[in-house]
Amino acid sequence: FMVIFFLFLFGFVLQFGSCRSVREFEKLNRIGEGTYGIVYRARDTRSNEIVALKKVRMDKEKDGIPISSLREITLLLRLRHPNIVELKEVVVGSQLESLFLVMSYCEQDLASLLENMQTPFSETQVKCIVLQLLKGLEYLHHNFIIHRMYGIPQPLMTPRVVTLWYRAPEVLLGTKIQTTALDMWAVGCILAELLAHKPLLPGTSEIQQVDLIVQLLGTPNENIWPGFSQLPLIGQYSLRKQPYNNLKNKFTWLSDAGLRLLNLLFMYNPLRRATAKDCLESSYFKEKPLPCEPELMPTFPHHRNKRAAPPAESFSKRSKV
Repeated sequence: FMVIFFLFLFGFVLQFGSCRSVREFEKLNRIGEGTYGIVYRARDTRSNEIVALKKVRMDKEKDGIPISSLREITLLLRLRHPNIVELKEVVVGSQLESLFLVMSYCEQDLASLLENMQTPFSETQVKCIVLQLLKGLEYLHHNFIIHRMYGIPQPLMTPRVVTLWYRAPEVLLGTKIQTTALDMWAVGCILAELLAHKPLLPGTSEIQQVDLIVQLLGTPNENIWPGFSQLPLIGQYSLRKQPYNNLKNKFTWLSDAGLRLLNLLFMYNPLRRATAKDCLESSYFKEKPLPCEPELMPTFPHHRNKRAAPPAESFSKRSKV
């Protein structure tokens, strides 16, 4: 791992110049924690720019930086798109293997915003948000990137990906081969949540999650989903007999184009599920109410910055980084 780490740093230096020290950044407050690291809001003391600073988690690593983090860094360094968070640079702590990612700071994240906003998004605003999501996803998928990496040939993957409420049925049923279709299922869940003003499939366990999906879309079978009965975990579930698709009953006010888009995103068969490109061409985004322009979206208070945090301090004041 250390050899890989040094090769990575060498490659970064060749592409972007020398790595700066994290001491050049003033930590303002903690804004989140992902699977592989803690995220802080910070100020670049050189440029005065507010950035997101992600410390790469090293809890159980004895031999340097984890491969998972190297994979994320390598991917982000080559991504440049208006709807993708930009990795600006990589900085190091007092020990060389102490690594931080400097990323564009996003004032809001959708999940916490939905929890705190007083008035839900209008349909024109929902369309604007989802279009940006789809444009970013189309770019990622074009570059062979999904929530988990994939390539040709597709590697076998572990099923514990994607937050439960947004997890595609093929993942819940144990498929080892995952494609861009799992992201598109999540898009359907997000679109439906924004339209309904509440989560669509808020399961508390994998068994309940599958049951909620069946209640909404009907019981899958080999005719609509070839290979369904051979999925590894199918024997662990006793699926209720539900012959109907209830999306139309759930969204009685939604246009035919909107229902058609949701149904395409919620296809059981991953091979038939809509792609990001398909969705961008959907008539739903071309009919009234039309999506608003991103710059016309409302602004909101910075809820994340209200969380209790220690007084702002510079990394240089810490005894150990």
